[in-house]
Amino acid sequence: MSVLPDATVVLLALPLAAAALLAVLPSYRLSAALNVAAAFAAFLASASLFVVAPPPNAYILIDDLNVVFIVLNTFVGFTASVFSATYIAHEIETGRLTAKHLRFYHAMYQFLLFSMNLALIANNIGLMWVAIELATLTTVLMVGIYQTQAAIEAAWKYFILGSVGIALALFGTILIYMAAQPVVGEGVQGMLWTSLIQHAPGFDPTLLDLAFVFLLLGYGTKVGLAPLHAWLPDAHAEGPTPISAVLSGLLLNVALYAVLRFKLLLDANARALAPGPLMATLGLVSVVFAAFMLYRRRDVKRMFAYSSIEHMGVIVFAFGIGGPLANFAALLHMAMHSLTKSAIFYTVGQIAQVKGTQQIAEIRGLTVTHPLLGWSLVFGVFAIVGLPPMGVFMSEFLIVTSTFSRAPWLALPLAFGLLLALGALVLRMQAMAFGAPAGSTAPAKSSALPILAHFALVLIAGVYLPPPLVTWFQHVAVMLR
Repeated sequence: MSVLPDATVVLLALPLAAAALLAVLPSYRLSAALNVAAAFAAFLASASLFVVAPPPNAYILIDDLNVVFIVLNTFVGFTASVFSATYIAHEIETGRLTAKHLRFYHAMYQFLLFSMNLALIANNIGLMWVAIELATLTTVLMVGIYQTQAAIEAAWKYFILGSVGIALALFGTILIYMAAQPVVGEGVQGMLWTSLIQHAPGFDPTLLDLAFVFLLLGYGTKVGLAPLHAWLPDAHAEGPTPISAVLSGLLLNVALYAVLRFKLLLDANARALAPGPLMATLGLVSVVFAAFMLYRRRDVKRMFAYSSIEHMGVIVFAFGIGGPLANFAALLHMAMHSLTKSAIFYTVGQIAQVKGTQQIAEIRGLTVTHPLLGWSLVFGVFAIVGLPPMGVFMSEFLIVTSTFSRAPWLALPLAFGLLLALGALVLRMQAMAFGAPAGSTAPAKSSALPILAHFALVLIAGVYLPPPLVTWFQHVAVMLR
């Protein structure tokens, strides 16, 4: 009998098996179909966890917190695979990728999904660290897949900065084990979330405090928080667009999940440092910094990468403020950002393909030359800046409201950062969507279904949230304190 429950077998074993098979399949159509099928099966398996959550064991932990991340991870992974099927076909037609690249791309895509799933469901803090490192190395290879000088430079920058971050996270993980050892004893029990959270009140607070600083800096690098963000804009700009969508919509969330897990340990120890102020500070700095940087971007993918830094800052800030309302809003904002930003990257990826450039100055009049892409860009910008009735508006409104209630002196810089980012993105969007038409008028060949599906969910969420989802988010928000 398998040690792992059935749903987690699908979430882990299926992507691994698919990666091995995709590495040798020569047919593009067959490999693209298999990639989509495997991603869809993983999404169905994750959705089943809402109904039946398997009991924890030494390897796997499924609880209310990580189910939210797992379902979001697999859903965006599925839609990105659908978009990727047609996007990569165009890259092969234009000669940017070869059949050899294709096998590597699809195999690495499934391995990336496996790594992120493993990080989210692992009960062992060491295993989670290994999984996040595997996800990092996989995306490093995929960022450099075009093998241009800029792509290779971006991959190396990502590798170096990511390695520094993951080394800091490893040191923090070791310190957590050292804090647990006198209470839990030696061995694997000192590394299990289920054991750590139970015994956290008895841990040495000094070790916990020091560990969290290293963990926040280490995993914060992966989240893309300023000033630890330098890898993110280059990786988004130079990698394939589906990977940009996965990076912004998923991998940043996986690193955030690790931070939240360790935050729970400090919250459970009354003598430990309160993690909220550190998180709120880094989050607020990221929001304001990214908002200013948006005005200086000339590359459309790089611009939306800085938008991801801003929104991850908003999420981390909200979790740092804490309380049921702010935590609820942060969870909602995380979901809305993942759906919206991945759809935006699907859109700008197609725009870059049809226009043959990512330079904002060379992209004009999209609503005339490519109406669907142009209006999708307009909708995406309106959604990501938080205009009503989009889902991001609801989450940002709740975050600002909660900040006024719990830390009113921080509400003004937060609102300033949000408005500054709004101005920058709307300014850039106007010329691209409504300026005098310029560039190629060749039709877009990539699928628009993932874009429309994501935007539909974001719009619906801004008007109506199903009561079971609200109840679930409220329960997790209380869990996070």
